[in-house]
Amino acid sequence: MSQPMNHQWRLKNRPVGMIDETDFTWHQEAVRSPENGEILIRSVYLSLDPTNRIWITDMPQYMEPVQVGDVMRGMAIGVVEASENENYAAGDIVSGMWGWQEYATVNGNQVTKIPSGLPVPLDAWISVLGATGMTAYFGLLDIGQPKEGETVIVSAAAGAVGSIVGQIAKLKGCRAVGLAGSEEKCNWLTDDLGFDAAVNYKTDDLHGAIKAACPNGIDINFENVGGKILDTILTQINMRARIVLCGLIANYNSDEPVPGPYHFAQLLMQRARLEGFIILDYIPQFPKAIAEMATWLAEGKIKYRVDKVQGLKEAPTAVNYLFTGRNIGKLVVQVSDLPS
Repeated sequence: MSQPMNHQWRLKNRPVGMIDETDFTWHQEAVRSPENGEILIRSVYLSLDPTNRIWITDMPQYMEPVQVGDVMRGMAIGVVEASENENYAAGDIVSGMWGWQEYATVNGNQVTKIPSGLPVPLDAWISVLGATGMTAYFGLLDIGQPKEGETVIVSAAAGAVGSIVGQIAKLKGCRAVGLAGSEEKCNWLTDDLGFDAAVNYKTDDLHGAIKAACPNGIDINFENVGGKILDTILTQINMRARIVLCGLIANYNSDEPVPGPYHFAQLLMQRARLEGFIILDYIPQFPKAIAEMATWLAEGKIKYRVDKVQGLKEAPTAVNYLFTGRNIGKLVVQVSDLPS
């Protein structure tokens, strides 16, 4: 029997502006059998995230940039096909950062086994119970510290993280307001997810639309976008407001220096706090958060949506959906069939 082949996307050059397929090479090589302590994984789901754009620049960042010639970095979920590690068996489901490839042979200590027996679909583990769900959970609850009756506004609210943030805000007794880029997304936020209000940020009068949706001002801003949206929100923050800085997606494809917020002084005037965070810092606390999120999910208090693109070959094109607003919910590539 011939040895199966592994297909990978490897970084060819650092993009200027939007990511293009020509920034990568489609590489093929034989699958390597696992050696002592290793496991062979078949990728099922590949997570596409705004941070993919950061990783392929040479700017200072929270991880080493992906090097030209390396397999593109990315979180994934897969099934163990073969094991030379006593802690894993064929058929186990694992998650890890083995990147944009169909198969990976890695040491067992580089992945996490996904618990079996929970009545949730596999895609929940790459969305609401995965890193994006944890980002929403810790960003809002640990940094935002919501109090009942406060107003929470979320940018990119129809995305993987933002859609969960608003629902947790509601569970904590807050008014949840989402910003999204289409009426379809805004309706999803209010009609399906229970947000109190949603604003299409493409409106001509963004300031007025936010003011109408937040009549008592803004206590917490869960910021995923930056740029004009952050600047407009800063004009309407309350005393002691908290800005949870999760991302600055509006700036990631800029090839020129990006100006800072024009209304930065509002942080001083309103004695507000702005704090950035990276979810990797919270990994030791994931089990407790996953348990609570899984309970909310089982009770129907949290909903999620996964936007699936079929086939690894589509990854370099599909990742741009995050920047054009084409996706709703968590964006993933389904690399192969679900385990039976």
